[in-house]
Amino acid sequence: MDRREVLSKGSALQKAITGKEPSENILTILRDLKANVRPSEELLRATGIGKIVNKVKGVPNLDPHVAQLASEIISRWRHVVNEQKMASGTSTPNGVRSNGTNSPAPKAATPTPKAASPGVAPDKRNWKVDKVPRDDLTNDTARNNCIGLIYDGLCMGSEIAMKQILDIAKQIESAALNLPDAKGSSASPIYKDKIRSLYQNLKNKSNPDLRKRILNGDVKPSRFVTMSHEEMKSKQQREEDKKIAKENMNNAMVAQEEKSVSTSLECGKCHQKKVSYSQAQTRSADEPMTTFCECMNCGNRWKFS
Repeated sequence: MDRREVLSKGSALQKAITGKEPSENILTILRDLKANVRPSEELLRATGIGKIVNKVKGVPNLDPHVAQLASEIISRWRHVVNEQKMASGTSTPNGVRSNGTNSPAPKAATPTPKAASPGVAPDKRNWKVDKVPRDDLTNDTARNNCIGLIYDGLCMGSEIAMKQILDIAKQIESAALNLPDAKGSSASPIYKDKIRSLYQNLKNKSNPDLRKRILNGDVKPSRFVTMSHEEMKSKQQREEDKKIAKENMNNAMVAQEEKSVSTSLECGKCHQKKVSYSQAQTRSADEPMTTFCECMNCGNRWKFS
């Protein structure tokens, strides 16, 4: 959208709020803004669209999804503008703030280190050690925690720059949030279970190749979120699994020792003469074989030579 279109949408959104139009009308406008606005500090200041969207959160008696979508838009615009300013070398991002205003933030953003803290071993890295500004990533605490969790799974043992890992972690979390059954809600059990499963697979020390495949771009974040456990396995793991399966198949095909049934052997427990038995050479070849017996009536077992 250009500035004129953004102004038009802002006007329509204000009219919908003032006129107490149905929630679906407001959701339609917000979805359009989320999908088509490419935020910049100049655009947000000139149109005041951030203030308008932020007002939506305070409108009473609306569908809860309206306030949630408005919050997501404000958070995304703020993050994009902050990244633009950091990329341009400006230390104080002045984009959309968490309250929806376009005024400068009161303090400088936390500097973004390029990798782990000096002297920290790669296997000791986590979001705290790398000074990831986790709590400022979105305005949703649950989402921030999940991004931090995915970051911890990705950075383990890696020497890749913090910002690169963080970008991938955010893409993975976003893909999980946008799964059809998650419905864009960080409170969704589907979303929570998926994040937990992804983290468990990332931190699996027996499969370090998975982290490498994701970090070097062989596996895209959107693909990773939909992969099965079998697809996440390394080539070596799959070969080992095939080997074990083959051995199990061969063992299953080995002829089992056939048991005979005797009507002369008597069970010492129930005194029935329905006893199955088999024989095996358990000692030296010049000694008699051992007979293993099992009563077919009560299950009692014994052996004799």
